[in-house]
Amino acid sequence: MTPHTLALVGATGGAGTTRTAVELAAVGARAGHDVVVLDAAYATQGLSEYVSGRIGTDLTTLLTDDPDASLSAATYPIAVDDDARGALDGRADMVPARAPFERVARAKTAEAARALERRIDEAAAAYDAVVVDTPPVASNQAVAVVTTVDRVAAVRPATPHGRDALARLYGRVADVGSSVDATVAVARTDTTATDADEPTDGALDASIGVTNSPVAAAPTTATATDAYTGAVVDAYETLFDTSLDLEFDRPGVFDRLTG
Repeated sequence: MTPHTLALVGATGGAGTTRTAVELAAVGARAGHDVVVLDAAYATQGLSEYVSGRIGTDLTTLLTDDPDASLSAATYPIAVDDDARGALDGRADMVPARAPFERVARAKTAEAARALERRIDEAAAAYDAVVVDTPPVASNQAVAVVTTVDRVAAVRPATPHGRDALARLYGRVADVGSSVDATVAVARTDTTATDADEPTDGALDASIGVTNSPVAAAPTTATATDAYTGAVVDAYETLFDTSLDLEFDRPGVFDRLTG
């Protein structure tokens, strides 16, 4: 079965999970796919930083105060400039979390987690690909996500610390009756050769060398043709078992992902 729903779960804090989700959505839309990112990381609410303008209805509202509303009521396009918007042949949308503590607390209940499962199914019916930005598997909503989606991918820093954190995440996911199907190793530009390592865990592996560009510059993959974008293309193709009609150079380490 071709996967349509994907949970990106950070193996450790600061792994680059939210940024990776946004870039995957942008590169999918660039190739003509309709992609949406759901923000189940209610505590950090990082996806909201990629929305241009005010957020009214958010995902937690749909799970608590307004359960009968359509998913589209909390859906916003990922913020890109006009040139990048013209380069997207598909949709790159998001359903962010932007809520006060009281509503966040209610969104973490078992009842709200069941509502989240239904919202993932609703998104899958409306989009070619669904990416869920998922917190560590220690909350009701995280358990709901990893037991509902087609594929679970662990995002970890490409460092020994990231590998250790990945082992712990494997155990947590197994404890709730699911499994980690893929890993995404994110190497930052300030990671030295002695710190970085190659991903060897999981049935599927991808490697992304991420830039240190700020949130305001993302998603860079909407128009760029650099090695980073090539790695995100390869990751999308691997994680969703598909092929994107995007061709440009993939130098160096990234070549191994298309060999």
